[in-house]
Amino acid sequence: MQTITETEKQDNELFSQEYLHLIYRYVYRHVRNEQDAEDLTSQVFLKAVRSLDLERSTPHQQAWLFQVARTTIADYWRLYYRHSSTHSLDRLVEAGWEGPVVQEGSTLESSAAADRIQDILQLLPARYREVLTCRFLLNLSIRETAAHMGLTESNVKVMQSRALKRAIALDEIANKHPAGSH
Repeated sequence: MQTITETEKQDNELFSQEYLHLIYRYVYRHVRNEQDAEDLTSQVFLKAVRSLDLERSTPHQQAWLFQVARTTIADYWRLYYRHSSTHSLDRLVEAGWEGPVVQEGSTLESSAAADRIQDILQLLPARYREVLTCRFLLNLSIRETAAHMGLTESNVKVMQSRALKRAIALDEIANKHPAGSH
């Protein structure tokens, strides 16, 4: 059994204190939920401390720590989407998404537009809805979306393009035949 010396323990604590807030902010930016960000930050440091090489340079340690954070976040979203059968806006709000910022003096038009977007999203196939949700509602990058959906970046780009084309077609149909008109 390998034991940790007092010096190694102190070095790990200093390392953790130095990067704690930086990693927390990074994680929070990707999950938008305080409690999940705290939990994930703890996971990152637990993973990092196990195999931290304090002999490496500070930039190398920092880069490695952010890599651990990226994979931890990707695992979190992969698990989230695996257990979530629908991806409605209500679920996003429950997950901590705060939605678009409403500008002071905005009109009901923005509410109508949001309703229209929600209607179109619900008409899309689940995978198209998921890719658009990741990209435009959660503001994930192509790479992050690919990791969360278990796809390649190329597949995400193609799926996003197809989803947008389908959404535009659905919107055009809805504009030609507004609800309540014959």
